[in-house]
Amino acid sequence: MAPASALGAMAIVLLVALSTSPVVSSLRPGLGVCRPSGYLPGRSGNCVKNNDPDCCVDGKSYPQYSCSPPVTSSTPATLTLNSFEKGKDGGGPSECDNAYHSDEEMVVALSTGWFSDMARCGHRIKITANGNSVYAKVVDECDSVHGCDDEHNFEAPCDNNIVDASPAVWNALGLDQSTGEQDITWSDGDE
Repeated sequence: MAPASALGAMAIVLLVALSTSPVVSSLRPGLGVCRPSGYLPGRSGNCVKNNDPDCCVDGKSYPQYSCSPPVTSSTPATLTLNSFEKGKDGGGPSECDNAYHSDEEMVVALSTGWFSDMARCGHRIKITANGNSVYAKVVDECDSVHGCDDEHNFEAPCDNNIVDASPAVWNALGLDQSTGEQDITWSDGDE
């Protein structure tokens, strides 16, 4: 049996090796670190331009994230504008219920890491901006890994800190939709 000091030294070496591994370093949400897990080559196509989407450009590389920053009682994020209606910039039906949603509904899509393999489907989150707070239901994933294809409206993958919200959410928060992005905080809102 190895002495305790030798085992301790081996454990430290193993931790250092794992912490510098690109695969593991992209998955260290407990440390607040979320780095790109890869890069997607851009491919342009028929990008519906409602709500000023980030349409893919041929040959441009887009970061992919399989993680998001840790969720807290006041998680910093970027609110983006998205229509969940059929034929608009949201792409296909929502992943949680395989349905489209009216722009009048208080619904959101979360970045891949926060969406957490559909674990937040149907749950409400609390969104706060400029001192105002509202609740919205999670109905979809803002895909941080895939994009630049028909299913994703030929849009780039989402950043890892996106709450993609319907016009109803923007209106309820009193925000100007023409800006397209807004710094917010959010938290799990189910009571």
